[in-house]
Amino acid sequence: IYEEVMPCERMELSQRLAVEELITTEASYVHNIQLCVSDIRAHLQKKQLPDLDLEGLFSNTDDILHVSRRFLKGLEATATQEHEQLLCISTLFQEFKEEMETVYKIYCASYEHALLLVESYRKDPRLQEEILETLHATVPHTGASDLSFFLVMPVQRVTKYPLLLGKILENTPASTSAYPALQAAVRAMAQVNVNINEYKRRREVATKYNKAEHLTLRDRFARLNTHSIAKKTTRLSRLFMHEAGIVAKTEDKEYDDLEEKFQSVVSSVATLKENVASYLGHLEAFLLSTPHKCELQIEEGPAQQYRRFAEYLHCTVFPEFPLCSLSDMLVGPQQLVKKRLDKLLDYEEIQERKSEMGSVTYDEEAAMNTYLAINALLVAELPRFNQVALQLLGQILCSLSTLQRDLAAQVLHQAEKELEQMPHGRMPLPSFRKMVEDTLQQSGAQLRTFCQTFETVTPSPVTQPLNPAEERKVLSLVSKHGPDKLYQVTSNISGSKDLDLTLQRGQIVALLQSVDTKGNTSRWLVDAGGPRGFVPAGKLQPYCPVQSQQPGMQMPALENNIERRRHSYASPEAPRPQVATFTPAFQVVAGFSFAARSPQEVSLQAGQPVVVLEPHDKKGNKEWSLVEVNSQRGYVPSSYLMTVPVQEPTGWSLPV
Repeated sequence: IYEEVMPCERMELSQRLAVEELITTEASYVHNIQLCVSDIRAHLQKKQLPDLDLEGLFSNTDDILHVSRRFLKGLEATATQEHEQLLCISTLFQEFKEEMETVYKIYCASYEHALLLVESYRKDPRLQEEILETLHATVPHTGASDLSFFLVMPVQRVTKYPLLLGKILENTPASTSAYPALQAAVRAMAQVNVNINEYKRRREVATKYNKAEHLTLRDRFARLNTHSIAKKTTRLSRLFMHEAGIVAKTEDKEYDDLEEKFQSVVSSVATLKENVASYLGHLEAFLLSTPHKCELQIEEGPAQQYRRFAEYLHCTVFPEFPLCSLSDMLVGPQQLVKKRLDKLLDYEEIQERKSEMGSVTYDEEAAMNTYLAINALLVAELPRFNQVALQLLGQILCSLSTLQRDLAAQVLHQAEKELEQMPHGRMPLPSFRKMVEDTLQQSGAQLRTFCQTFETVTPSPVTQPLNPAEERKVLSLVSKHGPDKLYQVTSNISGSKDLDLTLQRGQIVALLQSVDTKGNTSRWLVDAGGPRGFVPAGKLQPYCPVQSQQPGMQMPALENNIERRRHSYASPEAPRPQVATFTPAFQVVAGFSFAARSPQEVSLQAGQPVVVLEPHDKKGNKEWSLVEVNSQRGYVPSSYLMTVPVQEPTGWSLPV
């Protein structure tokens, strides 16, 4: 029967069938997406499987379902238009093309990741069993044996729109009024697919370069080869020519403005993190005083009231002030911004070569496309990223201010309640000041008496010289910088930033600058006898070396190699100039307690001062040292001993 229909009627029939195929397949597609969201995903959510990444699997399926429902409703409404149906369908595609591109490009860019998740779940018997049970319980009529059956549907659907429209266009006479509109719709959906593919390619490039790699020096050397060295050398020379003005730098005002705003956000987030860390440090220092943990052997009164008040603050009032992971969000864009500069230098070099030779290789063309992809991605997404980051930063500041205000209000409210119960709570201000002054004077007199008694009964520390290596290092610092620049480390320092030093308590360093590169006076640049770097100023105190009276400890001032050789060949009678040297005062103490096991050994208590007589036993074994403790001599393990600095006593000092 179909063969006997006139050609014109046959084309009209094919056109009608193509339109019906578009509408029916769209309805089936929306139904399957609905099953995917409301049945499959909801069923898996109820299982609450901790190893199942539902967001990674289904991405923005909700957005696709929302757009597709509205699009299907518009398609079904065109069925009543009769002769205007084709024109309405074309117009509908034109209206939805931007929304479709927006939702489908996000889904298609994350589709490969979803497939990797499905593959990983397939290797986990427990997860695979739960997924199959969900499919059999929710969509048994589909016969689906895997989630990929549903996950691929949006990818297939968006690529099929140009084909369905093209089929309608093939069966539409060119003379009809809807023909140009159908042509525009076909081109629009084809362009949507092109844009989706380009976006997916950009995302793949971004995923490749936005990961921060923490490589060791060995790993970096292992990556070096002739090609990488040549590429980095070319980039460096190109960068130098930019700075010197030899070659013009590619200008991109739009990108430069976006990068400037982005770097401003990065700086603001870093400053906020430092400030919040400082605030928490001060809060922790305040909380170090914990009288509520100690049983006070006194009767009821102000001290007991303060104890209860401190317990309330520690256990109830003080909240935590965390800074969200905004700084982690900046790592990826920072890597892309850095990589864009590298690829820009490659791009300029290849462009010059292309203008000279007229063509480039396949790899060079790929490198140019990589730069264009990164640049286009940053220009497209940095504005929204900057906006979201600034919003998050503002919300963090508001939250921090609110928490701090609430904290202050609670502390003040509780303090006022406790103050009312104090015996001096309603005392006039002059009387209260007089009471405080009298109390301080009485406490000061007690403290002075205690200091005098303490200095009388405390034994003076035993002074031990440095070993030759440590002494030479300190003497070198004195000769280079002078004794007035010497400082002593009061506690262990662990370097956490770039150019920070890690030092042990008691080490001697020389001050180079009392400020860091940013003008921060709390970080000082020091010379540790070789390595140079920054340390916290609060962990340094001036050190005053004492002059050595032992002839064996006297060493000449720093000499050059020529003078050393000349002195080594000089006659023994030739007098050598003696200059005053500085030997820092140190003492040896027991780092750990040790119980004597034989008459040749002597017992030690941790922190007890000792005098080292010989740093070895009679056989020269340095694992044992001959010491004198409390007028007793004997051997102790050398590893149990430690050298600590002796500070000049000012008034009184605590025992080591």
